[in-house]
Amino acid sequence: MKYINTSKGPKTVGHYSQAVITGDFIFCSGQIGKDPKTDQLVEGIENQTLQVLNNIEIVLKAAGSDSQHIVKTTVYVKNIADFSKINDVYASFFGNHKPARATVEVSNLPKGALIEIEAVALV
Repeated sequence: MKYINTSKGPKTVGHYSQAVITGDFIFCSGQIGKDPKTDQLVEGIENQTLQVLNNIEIVLKAAGSDSQHIVKTTVYVKNIADFSKINDVYASFFGNHKPARATVEVSNLPKGALIEIEAVALV
């Protein structure tokens, strides 16, 4: 098992690694829409969604992979009414690549985030 923690990505908000590699898989911890440069959440659901996906990309690149190797995501969202906005950003980010996905509405997220996404990717 190998732990991935890159200074190029946002700081973690707890005791965990940004990702863990085991076998042929990379398990990315949930990312929220924090800008790695400012360590602050960006504003709005669309901007947070894009920032989350960019943060996952940063972590995957540090692990030797990229978003086109994601096989599964889990999306945690504070307001399921934002689903169509999230889906539009998500579809634009991934293009023709369509990882398996689950989307779950939750009552709250760290730092007051509107969205958090975790991912599983191939090395």
